[in-house]
Amino acid sequence: MAMVAGALLAASPCDASWPLWTRYSERFIAGDGRVIDRSASERSTSEGQAYALFFALVANDRASFQRLLTWTEQNLARGDLGRNLPAWHWGKRRDGTWGVIDKNSASDADLWIAYSLLEAGRLWADARYTALGRRVLSNVASRDLAEAPQFGTILLPGPSGFSVSGGFRINPSYAPPQLLRRFAQLGAPWDRVLQSSVQMLHLFAQGGAAPDWAFAKAGTLVEDPVHGRVGSYDAIRVYLWVGTMPDRDPQLDRIAQGLLRELEKTAALPERIDARTLVARGSAPPGFYAALIPIAPPDARRALEARVSEARKDGLYGDPPAYYDQNLILFAQGFSESRYRFGGDGSLAPAWETRCLGRAR
Repeated sequence: MAMVAGALLAASPCDASWPLWTRYSERFIAGDGRVIDRSASERSTSEGQAYALFFALVANDRASFQRLLTWTEQNLARGDLGRNLPAWHWGKRRDGTWGVIDKNSASDADLWIAYSLLEAGRLWADARYTALGRRVLSNVASRDLAEAPQFGTILLPGPSGFSVSGGFRINPSYAPPQLLRRFAQLGAPWDRVLQSSVQMLHLFAQGGAAPDWAFAKAGTLVEDPVHGRVGSYDAIRVYLWVGTMPDRDPQLDRIAQGLLRELEKTAALPERIDARTLVARGSAPPGFYAALIPIAPPDARRALEARVSEARKDGLYGDPPAYYDQNLILFAQGFSESRYRFGGDGSLAPAWETRCLGRAR
């Protein structure tokens, strides 16, 4: 999965430094550990904190990991992440003060936080992280799961607001199979959540594209009542998760066919695609190109890498570099440069812990 020269390559996959993570930290992470979305009113989200925790672990950056965790707990979880799931949205309120704007949690961020804590506890031999990760995961299990006909136990996007009209609104990108495999090692209910999530991914794969949102009702998946069938900024992560899975399922790889056909036809990716008709529109940002690299066949991969390389400026991507694009590229680059892999059981295998252990510590 090596990148073409000049695209996303680092000096060596065993290099302890990760230039993109360094530049991302300088641009988007404050000294106290707050990840700032500078394109959205300087807000912070639990998603941003969760992703940064994962990248810090991949980079073996323990100091940043702890700062990110501390800010998250103090500001999003009312000082106790073991008891409270983090609020998803923090920023400037209408009265000019800064703080939580929407206290509802986002289950994808909750899962990435739990996963990063569990794996940090294992890889860094720190029982405190392991215990906290288990508590976060337990809170997700008690607040963010539901029973849906024909699907069984499913992951809801958050504790409230997603059970409507006799069905459940779901977000396919919120349930990375790798993370659920790791959680399934801990037992129920995560084995059932993994089964239902993969079942849904196979249904989306049959159509050749994933939607941002869908509606599980009466044993079927239908158009989401709020966002319809569009696949865009949320769904792009589905292809990234599938592409970075170990023991890839060729049937699941079909989930990206709609976007890859557009790339073949137009040499570009759309910003939005209809998950049923595959009608595409708009122009995708650079992060979309990176997100498809792990799942793309070789010819398409080269075209995607070239587009990402063209977007590079001053060590980041895009002009101006957007927070979300950098996150997608960090995931894709870290994987393509073999900085991390997921094991068959969902465990994280960072380069510094395996073949590069002696050099990276």
